[in-house]
Amino acid sequence: MPLFKIDHSSVKRITAKEIDLEKNIQKLFENNLEELLNIVFLAHEFPTSFGGRIDTLGIERDGSPCIIEYKKGQNDNIIVQGLSYLNWLLDHKAEFEKICQEKNVNVEIDWDSPRVICVAENYNKFDTDTVNILPFNVELYRYRIYGENMLYLERENFQKVKLSTAGIVKKYKHDKEREIVQKNYSIDQHLEKANEGIKSLFMQLREEILAIDEEIKEVPKKYYIAFKLASNFVDVEVRSKDIKIFLNVGSGELKDPQGLARDLTKPKPIGHWGNGDYEMKIVTEKDVEAAMSLIKQSYDLNK
Repeated sequence: MPLFKIDHSSVKRITAKEIDLEKNIQKLFENNLEELLNIVFLAHEFPTSFGGRIDTLGIERDGSPCIIEYKKGQNDNIIVQGLSYLNWLLDHKAEFEKICQEKNVNVEIDWDSPRVICVAENYNKFDTDTVNILPFNVELYRYRIYGENMLYLERENFQKVKLSTAGIVKKYKHDKEREIVQKNYSIDQHLEKANEGIKSLFMQLREEILAIDEEIKEVPKKYYIAFKLASNFVDVEVRSKDIKIFLNVGSGELKDPQGLARDLTKPKPIGHWGNGDYEMKIVTEKDVEAAMSLIKQSYDLNK
């Protein structure tokens, strides 16, 4: 996508430039991982027992382990590398849990929903075709560096069927055979515990959120439903008698003159499932309308 700089009534195209070393993009991502992908950084070049090194190891705020690989050459198959590292990680959960403890990341690890993220300047048809038929949700991100120190980042692949899936490696007592078991979450599962009124409110809220942008992805997770672009901007927890939304906005950054949302960091931090520092409960249709103004703020901050 071309970028243009506006100067009064004229525009000038900003040209893309090559980054000196691929390691530089890795360093840039690792130093800004929460800002770019809403992921907590854990380790650089994390060693595995078979000799390979995971470029970047991280974890989502909701506990999903994240493997990030960067394409260092035209022929690098980072998709295969990422899946190989995922297979290793699921077989060495204790090592991941140990590094989380060392980094003081106190969150329940969601082994049902690990993420494999690939970052590159470009992908070929074989890359995109491969991830489209995989049972795992491998995410492809394309970046470009533009003049005047600008980074453009976009999601390359958008699954038509939104899956919150994971491979869970199970070891058998009698042999070392391993089986990948698919774990799926769905909207229907989240609505099972809700009464009819709450189900109706959720469908209304869902429709209005998805109407903001056709590229918004709806991802049912274990404890909530995430709505995201590059990162989550609102997470929705459907409960029996109400709906909770969590806005991915830092404390003090939300414009909320009516005081609709609760700052979960004050007077002291409160643990919660979703991302961000703000929570709001939805019980009526008026609450949905009020919530949308806050959700759009979070969307603008995270797009």
